[in-house]
Amino acid sequence: MVTDDNAADRLPGRREPNSHCVRSSQDAPVPSSAATDLRAAGRGARRSGRGIRRHWRATPWLFLLPGLAITLLFSLYPFVNTIILAFTDAQVLGGGNFTGGANFSRMLHDPQFWTALRNSALYVVGVVPFLVLLPLLLAMLVQRHIPGIAFFRAAFYTPVVASVVVVGLIWTWLLDSRGLVNSVLKALHVVSEPVPFLTDETLLLISAMLVTIWKGLGYYMIVYLAALANVPRDLHEAAEVDGAGPVRRFFSVTVPAIRPTMVLVGALSAVAAFRVFSEIYILSGSSGGPAGADISLVMLIRQVGTGLNGELGYSSALSVVLFVLTLGLMLLTMRLNKNEEVA
Repeated sequence: MVTDDNAADRLPGRREPNSHCVRSSQDAPVPSSAATDLRAAGRGARRSGRGIRRHWRATPWLFLLPGLAITLLFSLYPFVNTIILAFTDAQVLGGGNFTGGANFSRMLHDPQFWTALRNSALYVVGVVPFLVLLPLLLAMLVQRHIPGIAFFRAAFYTPVVASVVVVGLIWTWLLDSRGLVNSVLKALHVVSEPVPFLTDETLLLISAMLVTIWKGLGYYMIVYLAALANVPRDLHEAAEVDGAGPVRRFFSVTVPAIRPTMVLVGALSAVAAFRVFSEIYILSGSSGGPAGADISLVMLIRQVGTGLNGELGYSSALSVVLFVLTLGLMLLTMRLNKNEEVA
């Protein structure tokens, strides 16, 4: 029997689809106007999605904008402006003619600059070795888990959170000619006359170094504690099995494991020591020692660049030199740290 596939289409009562209707996914007739509305809504949703995506791409920059504005306004702009002023004869009350390298040439013939550079270099030499070694010994002592050790950790760290001005004033009272230190020395008949800790050129610089070391011990102790916690215990146990004593384990296991941290501490303390200001300024009563003999580079920058007759151009040139020397210290440290990692 031959069947006609289109016979059903010729059945009585069969209605052709209306030209004004379309079939939906469920074969239900949907008016063409509704389909147009659906397509328009889809296009609107897609446009809205693109807008949302654009909005989300811009959101991180909106959060960063306040920080970027502050950085540009208070860091980048002053840095660039200082470099520009270094090549001018700008004064506090006006001026600013381009002078080329005149400020740097003047610096080479300025005895006060060489005195400040010498004092800053001596400060680095006198402070850095102690701030590398003494905090490490303190960290070795307080890393042990014994009753009451938390008190000593807090005591060693207390000077770090104290204001440098407060610390400087305390040490000024201690080292004064009528202060506690001289009173104790005289009571013990160690000295007959007060020791000029704050008025002698050499003793003033040494006293400032002691204040810097005392204040920085706790900070670098925490850095070393974090490094010591990462030294594998297995290495100490293996060295102990081989018969190595505490001193041998310290030099053969601990020091090699934390050598990158020691380089980091040396770099941070060297940069901070080279930029010393508060300790010498407070202990000397803002004079920089007798006839300014203990003045540092930062103190010289402040002295030259402030006041009604301040020379902003020369002060900026000194700041540029300080920046270059500090950058050189950091690059040297990075080179040493890289060599340690390769080794």
